[in-house]
Amino acid sequence: MFCTKQYLSLIVLFIICISCSKESKETKLKEPSTIEELGELLFFDSILSRDNKISCASCHKPEFAFADNTPFSFGIDSLKGARNTPSAMNQSARNFHFWDGRSQSLEEQAVGPIENPLEMDIPLSVVVQKLNKHAQYNTFFIKIFGHAADKKSVIDAIASFERTLETNNSAFDCYMNASDTTKFSASAKRGREIFNVKGKCFDCHFGPDFTNDDFRNIGLFNGKDLNDSGRFKITRDPEDIGRFKVSGLRNIALTSPYMHNGMFRTLMDVINYYNTPDDFINNSKNRDSLLAKPLGLTVQDKKDLVAFLVSLTDARFLKSKK
Repeated sequence: MFCTKQYLSLIVLFIICISCSKESKETKLKEPSTIEELGELLFFDSILSRDNKISCASCHKPEFAFADNTPFSFGIDSLKGARNTPSAMNQSARNFHFWDGRSQSLEEQAVGPIENPLEMDIPLSVVVQKLNKHAQYNTFFIKIFGHAADKKSVIDAIASFERTLETNNSAFDCYMNASDTTKFSASAKRGREIFNVKGKCFDCHFGPDFTNDDFRNIGLFNGKDLNDSGRFKITRDPEDIGRFKVSGLRNIALTSPYMHNGMFRTLMDVINYYNTPDDFINNSKNRDSLLAKPLGLTVQDKKDLVAFLVSLTDARFLKSKK
């Protein structure tokens, strides 16, 4: 009799453990009240990857203005990506996404990393199945969309969150709107003038987010050790060989390393390159005519230009460092 009771007790305990194990797999999530909040949950959740280990935020890290701090990010199974991870901030007004511009909307862009075999490596259809089997997410989608998750609602949610990642409260912004002119240093003011004229930066980096949404070849393609042809892979137009999307410059001080291949560690490295590109790469192909001659920047010019670029950092990041 004792053995039978003990045996039954063990069975009950085993069933309870299994039940608890199943419940523990679903970490309690904060219930979203808007599509943007649902998108934020998804952005930071590794459920979007094949092995439940990689999230959008694994590469787009908030502390680095939703970029990464390595030349190439690592995705599923520790596979290394092919290009540097750009910032996901200030993208709502962009006409093209990714370095080669292969996506023309945030919704289209959101699918890319999920299905990329080097990143999250999972069909979007499988993501939908996983979310609908997840009790909390199933409830969230029904509450917000009126139906269970499908491909469109998943992507719409992520894109909606990304549209909230806009910044317009930097020292430069405060200076321009006259809300606080003390934050914009004398060096940054000189740097702004260099940016607009002598440095030729303004020719490509203008507008609210400091980008013309165009594609340029700045000399980082030689067909040998630098063999990423960029925009050409999408258009197959020979004129696009070596061209990459002109990045916006907001929060640029936080998104090191720079360029599509992450070859420059600091802003000063970038400026030194633009000043005398032949000192770095003297066999580039199809380099833009804007870089045909050295810029002639002095040591002080370069420091002032860095000061201006740093002034484009949003206040939210400065507060986080205090």
